[in-house]
Amino acid sequence: MELGFHGADRGVTGSCHLVECGGIRILVDCGLFQGGRELDEENRKPFGFDPANIDFLLLTHAHLDHCGRIPLLVKEGFRGRIITTAATRELAKLVLLDAANLQEKEAEWRARKALRHGHRQPAAEPLYTVLDVLDTLDFFDGVANYRQPLEIGGNIRVTFFDAGHILGSASVLLELEEEGRRHRLLFSGDLGYGNRAILRNPDHPPPADTVVMETTYGNRLHKALKPSIDELYSAVLDTFRRGGNVIIPTFALERAQEILYYLREGVEQQILPASLQVFLDSPMAISATEIFRRHPECFDRETSTLFENGRDPFWMPGLHFTRDTADSMALNQVHGGAVIMAGSGMCTGGRVRHHLKHNLWRGESSVVFVGYAARGTLARRIIDGAKTVKLFGEEIPVKAAIHTIGGFSAHADADELYDWYKKTGRPALTVLVHGEEEAMAAFAQKLGDTKVVMPEMGERLTL
Repeated sequence: MELGFHGADRGVTGSCHLVECGGIRILVDCGLFQGGRELDEENRKPFGFDPANIDFLLLTHAHLDHCGRIPLLVKEGFRGRIITTAATRELAKLVLLDAANLQEKEAEWRARKALRHGHRQPAAEPLYTVLDVLDTLDFFDGVANYRQPLEIGGNIRVTFFDAGHILGSASVLLELEEEGRRHRLLFSGDLGYGNRAILRNPDHPPPADTVVMETTYGNRLHKALKPSIDELYSAVLDTFRRGGNVIIPTFALERAQEILYYLREGVEQQILPASLQVFLDSPMAISATEIFRRHPECFDRETSTLFENGRDPFWMPGLHFTRDTADSMALNQVHGGAVIMAGSGMCTGGRVRHHLKHNLWRGESSVVFVGYAARGTLARRIIDGAKTVKLFGEEIPVKAAIHTIGGFSAHADADELYDWYKKTGRPALTVLVHGEEEAMAAFAQKLGDTKVVMPEMGERLTL
């Protein structure tokens, strides 16, 4: 039995882990590296294994840094089965089609730019196309229900547990047997932060011999939720008093729905004005919200009760969905009194960059960050205090009020990660992934006398 590491190793994006047992090869996630140009180039490098030899892909959830290279995997020869939850399957289709569309547009833009500048060499092709994604969807042929074991060949059994991170997210237990030896290998996936709106808390994990553990916030504690909600309301009200707009760079999955949930509550509790105008300017977030409504099996009791009573937790009178590009562009003429939620959450692409161009330089406006920002991203540069940023070839001064509200994170913080970990029993080996090195090192210190490994890209371990 062997475990190989091909992404999110001493970094936060590109999750990809390879398990080999009894001649069967199982990939857990196949995500996109996100951040600067260097990571864009990393996506084009060989996987470190032959995609044609992979028998199964177990997908923990539909965030791009966990599913974003699957079409490339198929393009390069994968013909196995992709197994995930029903909600993740729907969301992954949405996310991958959106990613392919953006890549195609980016490639077209670069080709036109190269032609204008008289460059003879062809511009970079997209990593994959919409057609590649449609081909990929044929391999999603296994649906995992939480806590129900699946036999996947040989002496291997897999069980998905609710990770409470985004809709359909899962931790994955692999029960392996080879030549009479048995091993319980547990992947945390990305773990959610407990007692948040909409989703249930993460399931208690099963005991395991080896735990592969995410450490995104392994060195940090989140703000409490109630003060974070109050800070959101204050940011909105203060911005409106100044006559500006509130721009919220939004992750389309989970974060958009959670912010809509709390804005609705703010209006209903008369904390926010009844006339509040909210624009969800993200076709993907709009579609994701519709998918949320189809998966009540993932909801917590409070959200389920709202639906049972005929109330939509994601709707308020002043909510506008702006799917069309023309409607999005029209928001540039709105100079105050609007909350504009747009992707992407790390400001690496999408419509939010246009809204930043029109609002970052305005002292009366605000930008509210409500999620993780990886190193090298535009969001991280703004959060870290950049005085100017480049958008569409222009240097834009940063004069808007910048708010970073940590309590809305979809990731467990250091204490919650440790509480989850303690329930896995006494694993002989703990592997830390999906975190920056300082976060991993800080979390490793909490784990006591267990053997801890922080693998490098391409490293292999014998179980």
